[in-house]
Amino acid sequence: MSIKAAAFDYGGVIAFFQGQEAMKDLADLAEIEVSLMNRIYWESRPGYDLGQMDGRNYFKSILAGVGVFPDPDLLEKMFLCDLESWSHVNPETEKLIRDVKSSGLKTAILSNIAPDHLNHYKKTLPVFGLFDAAVFSCETGAIKPDEKIYRILLSQMACEAEELVFFDDREINVAAAAVLGIKAFLWDGAEAARKILEL
Repeated sequence: MSIKAAAFDYGGVIAFFQGQEAMKDLADLAEIEVSLMNRIYWESRPGYDLGQMDGRNYFKSILAGVGVFPDPDLLEKMFLCDLESWSHVNPETEKLIRDVKSSGLKTAILSNIAPDHLNHYKKTLPVFGLFDAAVFSCETGAIKPDEKIYRILLSQMACEAEELVFFDDREINVAAAAVLGIKAFLWDGAEAARKILEL
């Protein structure tokens, strides 16, 4: 069966993955070790990406768990630091997505993303306007690697699983998509994706 659509994760695929400098900046703001910041940041991220709290309350919650109680100004700084750290779109990936559209294939974005980030990036990053379908954890109540979010994507794309190529930077998300028959690939850069898509 021929390929009809290509879907892309956001962080680590469309945008560069948050760098360690950003994690260090967050740790410095909170006056805790980078390793601790990294742990608490990711442990509670699913709830944030599902829209269960806003960014300031996310940082307030994860820091309270380790005995740190920042004031509102510091929470705002941490929130803005985090927002900025995921905003750097990879120009090679954006060019790939434009070329995918030009080739006649449908395009989609499938991302675990918090509502604060999504609302800001929709307004500020042109790449968010390139997709025929957009599936986000904070809008669906489902998060990768939950099967539900991939089925929502297939429904929005109106295609069979084997007609869809999906790129993600996490092996667990790739494996979950592949179980449904989606042609899923661990992201290895735009050039490798071009070969897969025969562009």
